[in-house]
Amino acid sequence: MLLFLQVNQLATNTCKDLNNESTFLWCLKSGRFCELLAAPQPTLKLMEASPTSYNISNTSTGLGQRTWVDSNVCPPSVSGTTLLIVAYSTVIAVGLVGNACLVFIISRQKEMRNVTNILIANLSCSDILMCVVCLPVTVIYTLMDRWILGETLCKVTPFVQCMSVTVSIFSLVLIALERHQLIIHPTGWTPAPGHSYLAVAVTWMVACFISLPFLSFNILTNAPFQNLSLPFNPFSDHVICMELWPSERNRLAYTTSLLLFQYCLPLLLILVCYLRIFLRLRRRKDMVEQATEARQRKARSAQRINAMLVVIVVAFALCWLPLNVFNTIFDWYHQVLPSCQHDVIFSACHLTAMASTCVNPVVYGFLNTNFQKELKATLQRCHCGWGVPETYESFPLSTVATDVTKVSSMQRGSLIRSEQCAHC
Repeated sequence: MLLFLQVNQLATNTCKDLNNESTFLWCLKSGRFCELLAAPQPTLKLMEASPTSYNISNTSTGLGQRTWVDSNVCPPSVSGTTLLIVAYSTVIAVGLVGNACLVFIISRQKEMRNVTNILIANLSCSDILMCVVCLPVTVIYTLMDRWILGETLCKVTPFVQCMSVTVSIFSLVLIALERHQLIIHPTGWTPAPGHSYLAVAVTWMVACFISLPFLSFNILTNAPFQNLSLPFNPFSDHVICMELWPSERNRLAYTTSLLLFQYCLPLLLILVCYLRIFLRLRRRKDMVEQATEARQRKARSAQRINAMLVVIVVAFALCWLPLNVFNTIFDWYHQVLPSCQHDVIFSACHLTAMASTCVNPVVYGFLNTNFQKELKATLQRCHCGWGVPETYESFPLSTVATDVTKVSSMQRGSLIRSEQCAHC
């Protein structure tokens, strides 16, 4: 699902006139809504305006009395804003650093370039793209009362968001299919690293194609602010980034298709794959107990890597569930969303979804001992230290399990400190 809230035509139309007989007004702020209650046929005067605070006076011509209909609706919260900035900054830092380390280590170590790890690295690349392009823009747009980042970012940001999410879920599907083929059909066709590179390229091309509508239908506009019947219009120079579709039916068809093909159906396919893997491994349990110690060690490693991949999938699904539910409600029943809690609900859902960018490196780091050893060795070399991992255990991530042994730098011979730092 797209991460920016859609501003549909109905909401745009209801903001054209403050003096109509409507009982509410949708005030547009950063592509989100704040409902200001008003009596029928009010005479409204904007007394004070800030990005999220409005004072409106209601003059009754019959009684000549002035009363406050509402004051400080959707008041800004300093603590809430601070918490939002800290939370997003933490997600950006952890996601960017963790995924960058993961990609660096997998690309650096030839022994780790198997099918599963290549797809894991692809998943991390999509998360890095999200952290670099989308998260900072989302934070700025959330805190501002208008779009200030130009038309290019207005189009590119949702495009990149959609593309990144698509690449992530497709990578998880490919990993599940590879594990399924390896365990369910061990003597059949097994993908090689070359196949995984081809799959990665196809994944990005398909993701770009799926995301193209955002480049076409996202626009900058000041239309919602131009026809306000106010003594003065403080929003006349404001623009917002919004989607403008040919029809509401087209928009709903696209967003519903995204929900199905970007979330529901891939997760269903992944569930089927891992369920079959679980049932097959459970039937093999008795055979493993009677096997040699080496085979038992390889079987335990296979179970551990399967558990790690399942945790990554479950975490991804849980992180994106709230935002998908929110967007579905917004698409079909937006009137049920509370007006002034809209920002809070969206921020909580969006932040939870963005936390998925941290799942891959955190889970991989905790459960993959090879990654831990290589990361420790890399950090030591970056500090001009001498320690590197002594051994790699057998880890059947791909089609064949191999025992890889890494000797220490002291066994390789005498290396000067500057040469070690040069590998950093």
